[in-house]
Formats: sequence, structure tokens, C-alpha cells
Amino acid sequence: MMNKPIPIAKDIYWIGVNDLETHLFEAIWPLPQGICYNSYLIDDEKVALVDTVKRGFFPQFLEKIKELMKNGKTVDYLIVNHMEPDHSGSMRVLREVFPKMKIVGNKKTIDFAKGFYGDDAPFQVVKDGDTLKLGKHTLKFFLTPMVHWPETMMTYDVSNKILFSGDAFGGFGTLNGGIFDDEVDLSFFKNEILRYYSNIVAKYSPMVQKALGKLKGLEVKLIAATHGPIFRKDPSYIINLYDMWSRQETEKGAVIVYASMYGNTQVMAEAIARSMAREGIDIIRLHNISKSHLSFILTDIWRFKGIVLGSCTYNTKLFTPMDTLVRTLDNDKLTGRVLGIFGSYSWSGGAVKALQEYADKCPNHHAEPVIEAKYAPTDEDREKCVELGRNMAKEIVKEGPAKEC
Repeated sequence: MMNKPIPIAKDIYWIGVNDLETHLFEAIWPLPQGICYNSYLIDDEKVALVDTVKRGFFPQFLEKIKELMKNGKTVDYLIVNHMEPDHSGSMRVLREVFPKMKIVGNKKTIDFAKGFYGDDAPFQVVKDGDTLKLGKHTLKFFLTPMVHWPETMMTYDVSNKILFSGDAFGGFGTLNGGIFDDEVDLSFFKNEILRYYSNIVAKYSPMVQKALGKLKGLEVKLIAATHGPIFRKDPSYIINLYDMWSRQETEKGAVIVYASMYGNTQVMAEAIARSMAREGIDIIRLHNISKSHLSFILTDIWRFKGIVLGSCTYNTKLFTPMDTLVRTLDNDKLTGRVLGIFGSYSWSGGAVKALQEYADKCPNHHAEPVIEAKYAPTDEDREKCVELGRNMAKEIVKEGPAKEC
């Protein structure tokens, strides 16, 4: 039962909660299938919690803890892998229940705890590679800064080879009965983990690579993140995906994102898509940026090699939602892609110029031609769209990465 603690190894329990109430994660990203906040309890001579849950779910969380504390024990340690309030939100009220509980984290963890909660709790500061003995279980700490906050770290249970990874390897979606990778629809979670990665972690891909480097040689039998399923059948599955995504390795497909007020830019987008399909690109994602949420657009962009951006001009500038996308891609330092650009205007250009300025900042491979139609696209404009689609397809199927920044 999901309202009861669930054992994940000897003396170690999942005590997380499902959130089907929040509409937008971090007040930005849609949660059509909710999200879970995973917390874990290690029942040893000393009892340790690994992270907490969002404050509004504290009653359910506490109920699970008390279920395991019927033998008169108390919580001795709270291991804080990540201070973001969806994981640390119950910290202050939890201390009211367990006043002698010591908070374990790195130096930056303490700064965040005091800043968020004014907490005067007893702290135990750990450094990279430090250990904490609970009894039969020994915990080892790996500092992984900027995956995806400055204080993030991972906790490794030496005896059971369990990696409590914080937000790393986690994704959107609730745990609907099953909590392990061999109990859930992994194809659904793969996409939701990529959506989480592309929306939140992608900017810090170089730091992800550094974190993965720290974990090399570590025997990991189970990965327990703070969101999404626990990987016990094949932990290497999610590690390999993170390695691929953080290297910006892509699949052979294309994403066309367009902004069109009255349908003219859409006509061009569809012509480009048809041309790519005729050249053998069978995975094409077409997004109207006024309807598709940025969250889902970023997921597709992070996945596929080909990106085509097209926009109408709006008040002499880039259409506002397209401007948001471009700024996000620039901030995320997207590289290794094939990039095509097109657009339209009526009385003043500006959109295509803005897209070119973005493209020039980061030398992904630029497919030609750049197309800018005035009013409705002419037959000549449509032929250029066909040419762009054809050239995109040729570059997408080439082996090896495109130019990188």
C-alpha cells in the first residue's frame, strides 16, 4: 500500500508521497501526471532519514515514519542531499517532532537551511568522501555541486550498494502502485525523466558529467532518487541515459518549432516537414509554440539532432513565446545540433534576424537556406522550404556530432 512504508532493502524503506495536486512544478513545468517526493528511512542502531517531502504532505510523511518507530526509537539523523523546498520543506516541523535529530549535509547545505528556515538545529558537516556509521550501515557522501543546486550531494549506503541520488536520475510522474523500475511503465518514466532533465538539469550538463565521473567504479545495485521510480533491476539503464543526455548525444529525428499568427509561417513549417519526411526522416515533431508548452518542446529538442526554428515578426521583433524559447536554449548552451531558420513578416522584418543572432552565438551546424517570406509564402519561398528540409535531412543522417560550441 502506498500509504505504508515500503521496504527497498533490509532495514531501508521508501516513505515518500505522491502529489497529484500541484499543477506546475517550480511554478513553471506542467505536471499532467503529478509528481512524487521520495524520502527514505534507514532503521539501524541510529535511525537516519534521507531527505524529506514538500511541507503540505507532512502528515502522510510523518505517519509512515511513526509506523516504523513503534519500537520506541527516534530519528537520529536527517541526511539532506538537496535543500530545494520540495525536499526540505518538512525539515523545520520534523525537528519539532524529533528535537534531537541532527541534520547532516555539506557546508552549503547549512547556509541554505539557515537561509530558508532560520534553523538552529545541530548540524554535522560532511565533506566529499566522508562517512557516517549508523550501525550495520555505513553511509558515504559524494558532493555533486550544481546537479542542479550548489549544495547537492549523493549518499551511498556501503553495505547495500544503494545510491540515494537526490534529484539526479529523477523525473516527473507519480508512483501509481509500483515504486521500482520493474514494476512501472518504464517507457513513460523514460520520457518524464528526460522532460525533467531537459527542463531543469540540462544547463548543468558539464557538472552532471563531473558527478558521473565521481561515481565511476562505484558498485551500485540500486538507485533511489527523490523523484520517480527506484532503479533496482538495471541501475545502469538510467546512468547511461544521463551520460548520453549530459554529453548532448542525440537521436536521428527533427523538431520543428514555429510561431504563426495567421498561418503563413505554419505553411512553411509543414513544407519543411514534408521535405524531411520524403528524405527519410521518420521522426519529426512539429510544435506550434503558441499551443505547445515550453516544457514539452525542450524535451524534444534535447532528444533529437535536427532543430528548425521559424517565427513570424511581432512588433519588429521575435514572436514573444519564440523569444522565450531562444533565450532558454541559449542559457542551456545547446550544442551538437543541425539548425535551420525560417520566418515571415508583413510590414517590418525582425524575427529571422533575431533567430540568426541566436544561431551565431553557438555554432551548431547551420543548414541552408535561411528563408524569410514577406506576406504569404510564394512558390519560390516554398521551394526554399523544400531545399531546407532536404539539407536538414542530409545533415541529420550523417554520422558523428555536428559542430559544438
